Amino acid sequence: MNAAAPRWAPRVTVATVVVDAGRLLLVEERIDGVLVLNQPAGHLEPGESLAEAALRETREETGWEVELTAFIGTYQWTAPDGTPFLRFSYAARPLRHDPQRPLDTGIERALWLQPGELLAARQRLRSPLVWQVVADFLAGQRHPLALVKEVAA
Repeated sequence: MNAAAPRWAPRVTVATVVVDAGRLLLVEERIDGVLVLNQPAGHLEPGESLAEAALRETREETGWEVELTAFIGTYQWTAPDGTPFLRFSYAARPLRHDPQRPLDTGIERALWLQPGELLAARQRLRSPLVWQVVADFLAGQRHPLALVKEVAA
């Protein structure tokens, strides 16, 4: 390896596929002035586990408290600007909603869509990861939560 070569440092993100009565919980967010659709998702913060990040991002972006039910998978994607991402995706079920909770900056609203409605809006997805994770979930891809291990120092 060339010592002068930059180190590959992907952005670690989490996403949650929350399903209720066949509908998917999504967020409509403004990115560079454009409204796009995404799962509740965001970056892993220092000191938290991937599962904790998924719960936090879902709460902050939608006002929903959820229970994680399965690990869907890990996804690698490079954005058009060259930024590499690793996304860890979870399935969850909704527990309770706080409609008074302010949503994260940039989030316009949380909404529930049928899978077909999301597929029809593919041109509005924040990235191809959004539909890929949903498609895998709909195809039955589920792994035990214990597949993702947090190892203490």
